[in-house]
Amino acid sequence: MKFYEFEVGMVIHHPPVKITQAEMLEFAQKYDPQFFHVDEERAKQSHWNGIIGSGWLTCAKVMRMAVDAALHDSESFGSPGLESLRWLLPVRPGDEIRLEAVVTAKRVSSSRDDLGILRWIWNVYNQDNQQVLEIDATSMFDLKQT
Repeated sequence: MKFYEFEVGMVIHHPPVKITQAEMLEFAQKYDPQFFHVDEERAKQSHWNGIIGSGWLTCAKVMRMAVDAALHDSESFGSPGLESLRWLLPVRPGDEIRLEAVVTAKRVSSSRDDLGILRWIWNVYNQDNQQVLEIDATSMFDLKQT
């Protein structure tokens, strides 16, 4: 989507993506090897009662969803950061997560008329419609490209 196509209040959807235990383990072994992500037996005895996916894997999957649903052909060139990131429920092997991104603000920078700024909240739900993740993100767009 191009910057001009985003409207405050619009909801951008990405269909469910299944998270496999194999990809959860591969990611966690490489980037987040805490026992509740990589050790099935220990995880069963933990607070989580089984393996859970790294929140960073969930974030990476959701970033891909945002690109596929909205950013792939846009003028987006990055983000100055997140206002908030909340892991609300763990993602477990076999879960299917989907994205509903709500545009909350859109403006052209007051100091640079070639910079578009978009605020949106990425709400992520599992197959039971339980929210597992919320990200309040800002994206920047190079308006010289339009």
